Amino acid sequence: QVQLQESGPGLVKPSQTLSLTCTVSGGSITANYYYWSWIRQPPGKGLEWIGLIRYSGTTYYSPSLKSRTSISRDTSKNQFTLQLSSVTPEDTAEYYCTRGLVSRGSYYYDYWGQGTQVTVSS
Repeated sequence: QVQLQESGPGLVKPSQTLSLTCTVSGGSITANYYYWSWIRQPPGKGLEWIGLIRYSGTTYYSPSLKSRTSISRDTSKNQFTLQLSSVTPEDTAEYYCTRGLVSRGSYYYDYWGQGTQVTVSS
């Protein structure tokens, strides 16, 4: 029922800001007690958690990316966004937005967007 759709430019120039939007349908981003995360996967590498915004609006970021990351939301549009500043080619990856939750002491990503490829190149 819940669907997530990433959108934004597929090509970003180095030093610019990567900006992506996740549009959620079938569920509210303010609904207790879900977490809305951005995750990426560089080519040939594993998944990397970027950060999240909780149903309450509280944000948390990966320590390695915190200084460059901002996650926000627009509850009226049921969207949350990712802004990653000062990008380099190492930020090239498939970017996913997800819904997460804690259940029985474990964390789950129960819904994923289809992903969107972002290439950082001049």
